[in-house]
Amino acid sequence: MFEDLALKLDSTLKKITGQGKLTESNISNTLRDIRRILLDADVNFKVAKDFIEDIKSKALGKEVLASITPGQLITKIIYDEIVRILGGSQSELKINGSGITTILISGLQGSGKTTFSAKLARKLKDNQRKTLLVAADVYRPAAIKQLQLLAEQIDIPVFSLDEKDAIKTVKLGIIHAKENNFNTVIIDTAGRLHVDDNMMDEIQQIKNLVSPTETLFVVDAMTGQDAVNSAKIFNDRLDFDGIVLTKLDGDARGGAALSIRSIVGKPIKFISNGEKLNQLELFFPDRLASRILGKGDVVSLVEKVQEGFEELETDRLEEKLRKNEFDFEDFLKQIKAIKKMGSLSSLIGMIPGIGSQAKNLKVDDNALVKTEAIINSMTITERRKPKILNGSRRMRIARGSGTSIQEVNRLIKQFGEMQKMMSRFTKKGFGGSFPKNFKLN
Repeated sequence: MFEDLALKLDSTLKKITGQGKLTESNISNTLRDIRRILLDADVNFKVAKDFIEDIKSKALGKEVLASITPGQLITKIIYDEIVRILGGSQSELKINGSGITTILISGLQGSGKTTFSAKLARKLKDNQRKTLLVAADVYRPAAIKQLQLLAEQIDIPVFSLDEKDAIKTVKLGIIHAKENNFNTVIIDTAGRLHVDDNMMDEIQQIKNLVSPTETLFVVDAMTGQDAVNSAKIFNDRLDFDGIVLTKLDGDARGGAALSIRSIVGKPIKFISNGEKLNQLELFFPDRLASRILGKGDVVSLVEKVQEGFEELETDRLEEKLRKNEFDFEDFLKQIKAIKKMGSLSSLIGMIPGIGSQAKNLKVDDNALVKTEAIINSMTITERRKPKILNGSRRMRIARGSGTSIQEVNRLIKQFGEMQKMMSRFTKKGFGGSFPKNFKLN
């Protein structure tokens, strides 16, 4: 989402690089360009105005140290200001120390509440929470079925009724949770427009009924300033606790993400950047600020890698690399792990120095699908002994995978070259895993 914004900011900041001091003249010129970039990105006018004034007051007259350039200094000031308007620090989801933690999900129609509810249930399950989903969206056709299908993928139970009574569904759902020793309940409510008084009254009644530990407002980042305006009206009526930004993998300009915290005064707690149930991230203002300035997000990237590769599998892979026994079976496991981490383009955007250029890179996310199909068309023996892949075997693999013989030959050749490269690394003492006690914060 932020590639275009990052490219424009990077281009503007380069203009001030090389100058000996931050002066009123070069600061004004730079900030004028930045203000235009922010407004083009659909950032709220007042937020953009205050942002520029704060940067100007902090940058004006600052001497440039010998070790840094004016561009680096103003980039640091801008980074600090972006972190500030995004909330300063991470805001964690509240969990009851005893009793049931109840999370009420609200938002506009089509914002992605149901998918987010399932994603959150998955994340809480991974944290050893016994979670129940309550299907309180009783109006949208197939909404309950959608939640049930998503929940099946993560083995989470769903409570629902065969009647259009959201309040009764929630009431009986909480009773069911207590009787069956669930410690977490996520209530997926219907999407509603803030101008619909009956629907707004209903969700207020649900909130009064359950006194939720957390009330989250799910907002589609693709809707720009409309998302900010809706969030403000919902907050006035519902007084929610936190914001969830969905569809950050889209082509929106990013203005909603930069504006919503300042306008609504409530923290962003989660960001969702895809349809897969593992594509949900805790929101860290400093990490998003780094992405916006094209500096990547190496911490999130490492977390995704650790999540995608189990420690036991990593140890096995390291052992096979050392013995030069890496085969197509191992390669297939790595492909599946990478696919779990998200799209290739989103991962590349987290790499420092590449983030702002990711939009210009032609990344084919279907390339892994084709490679996986070719390997799946091999027999177990062929995967473990690639040297036996003669012409007739390759023809059969091409037919089975729906690819051409040229594509099969290319993959086998590239795999052979990769094996040789790995062999050279292992002879020099290369190890393929993180240190055993490697940890993040």
